[in-house]
Amino acid sequence: MGKADGGWRSLIGITVDFVFIGIETFQEKLAASGLPPVLSGRHDTGQFQASVVARELGPVKLIALVTPEGECFRDAQCARAEDEKLWQIDLMARGRARVEQGQGTADLGPTDLVLIDPARPVRFASTASAHVTMLVPRRELRLRPGDAARLAGVRIRGDRGPAALVSSLARDMARSLSGFRAREADRSAAAVIELISVALEAQLGDVRPGPDEALRDRILGYIEARLSDRSLAPAKIAAAHHISVRRLHKLFEDQPLTVAALIRQRRLERCRADLTRSDRTVAAVAARWGFVDPAYFSRIFKATYGYNAAALTAGHRARTVNAPAARRDEDGGPRIAER
Repeated sequence: MGKADGGWRSLIGITVDFVFIGIETFQEKLAASGLPPVLSGRHDTGQFQASVVARELGPVKLIALVTPEGECFRDAQCARAEDEKLWQIDLMARGRARVEQGQGTADLGPTDLVLIDPARPVRFASTASAHVTMLVPRRELRLRPGDAARLAGVRIRGDRGPAALVSSLARDMARSLSGFRAREADRSAAAVIELISVALEAQLGDVRPGPDEALRDRILGYIEARLSDRSLAPAKIAAAHHISVRRLHKLFEDQPLTVAALIRQRRLERCRADLTRSDRTVAAVAARWGFVDPAYFSRIFKATYGYNAAALTAGHRARTVNAPAARRDEDGGPRIAER
């Protein structure tokens, strides 16, 4: 594999399991690693060279990547039910990257980290770089919806405080995870997750919400807990929080989605997750999450995800979409790269 291989090894200090020439082969191996899928944006297909190393520590998965300069993105059509069960924490080991998700834009340098919601659209652009992704189950890394919204796509400096420990640990784990018994792996993973939690809490201290953000957080929690309530609507939400409907809409005017659109999106996400793991009919699942008109549900589901809801039912799971064709996403379209 010559000089290029030796140079890549030195970037992150780990043994490279695979070195690929050609983006299609790389994308196949990337999918096999367990990393949430992305679509290619900009890169030099003729000179594309990259590597992937995947490691597991109990419920935590680490994926070390060495990649060329380029861009990639994840849109709504990439979403998989299993990605809603994970948080993604990315560490830059070498190079620079820009990560955009929701309202956040993180310009990352070596040692920096960023929290990503793998179930939501995201964009990446990077120089030739080495990075480590940690995938942590949501049930283990407990984040409130409002906290996650404030942290997603925000640069977390990895040269100080608890984040520095996470940054150093992630790089070490990517090259030294071997020889753990099952119980040892689970206990070690719990310690890693706790350290990540401390780092995220410290970051939240730097972006402590103002009164409007605190109220919006409460409203987000209220919505999340009542998605199955068919009567859930802006007027009911406003009344429950003793504010006017106009005030409610103003709280969300700088957010990616209006209140009604947010309710619809979260209901669709719940429906998609249920359809992939239950034997219920499409109509039953739609009704469970507040959609009273099956025809309307089918239309907006296909418009959002690019395929029919029936494709996810028990009789059609073999047709589940894993790598849909690139198309413009709801945040503006394909612009971001590699990973």
